[in-house]
Amino acid sequence: MKVSLKRLNDSYHMEATNETGNTIQMDGSPKIGGHNLGARPMEVVLMSLAGCSSIDVISILKKMQQEVTDYEVEVTAERREGIPSIFTKIHMKFILNGNNLEEEKVKRAIELSADKYCSVSKILEPTAEITWSYKLS
Repeated sequence: MKVSLKRLNDSYHMEATNETGNTIQMDGSPKIGGHNLGARPMEVVLMSLAGCSSIDVISILKKMQQEVTDYEVEVTAERREGIPSIFTKIHMKFILNGNNLEEEKVKRAIELSADKYCSVSKILEPTAEITWSYKLS
């Protein structure tokens, strides 16, 4: 796996590119001289957590023959004061809709992602308490 990052202006606007050419833009906050031209790097970490877990959950639900028609994850986090300002608490709220989704299967899929499969959550676990909830809509 390889990614590259290029600075796009004379401040903090950057673009990261993976081996297949997909990109993510990042920027610093305006209070340090950024221009809101991309997500903050720590926001990208939370996006990665949501994406990693979502790939697990959707894959597991497909194997359980659960049809998901609408899917969303809301992530909230707290960071400690000081340097480095790492995450200390992260909460993931999974919001799912589907044809006859079985609540126990949804719960089990999320548990499997959180406890076993999501690599990003395993990276964050030593410093952050990660909790989750779900809502079937």
